[in-house]
Amino acid sequence: MSKQGYHHGNLRQALVASALALIEEKGPTGFTLSEAAKRAGVTPAAVYRHFEGREDLIAECARQGYLIFGDLLDHAWNGGKPSALAAFSAVGRAYLAFARKYPGHYMAMFESGISPNRSPELAAVAARSNAAMERATQALMEHVPPEKRPPVAMVAAHVWAMSHGVVELYAREGNRAPFAPADLLESGIGVYLRGLGLIAPD
Repeated sequence: MSKQGYHHGNLRQALVASALALIEEKGPTGFTLSEAAKRAGVTPAAVYRHFEGREDLIAECARQGYLIFGDLLDHAWNGGKPSALAAFSAVGRAYLAFARKYPGHYMAMFESGISPNRSPELAAVAARSNAAMERATQALMEHVPPEKRPPVAMVAAHVWAMSHGVVELYAREGNRAPFAPADLLESGIGVYLRGLGLIAPD
């Protein structure tokens, strides 16, 4: 890669782009800071003007990922239209779409071992994503009788875990799934919501 990013005063973002490409190729723990610098066309010493080390660089990849992720979840929710149930399903599909389109960001966020609480900035954008999922869940749970209503945070965590499991097991390149990942997630969420009485039995 040329030093174009550096010459235009955008070395920080050039390093993020390099790190994201390396994360996709080698995983979040499979590359060095020197490799990221080389790919960006600068010396390793130049990296330290912007990042304290490799984990700091990965954390910035995660922060930017959470920004995109939160936007996608908000867009999918669409204010709960045309219905809370349809919008909730769209949020689940948005999770898969994000993992497919932004694998480097996804791995930096969920597979790097970087805690969302590493910095206030990272914690804030991670919390926004959590809030988007919980907001969708809250609207859906309002259709469940109070005496049968599980905690919103628990339901959101279940759906998040289901989405993450489908990504890890079946949405990775080269992983063979018995069904399309989106269909697996849709049917899994369907089974869960039928158990809560939100979808009529087949």
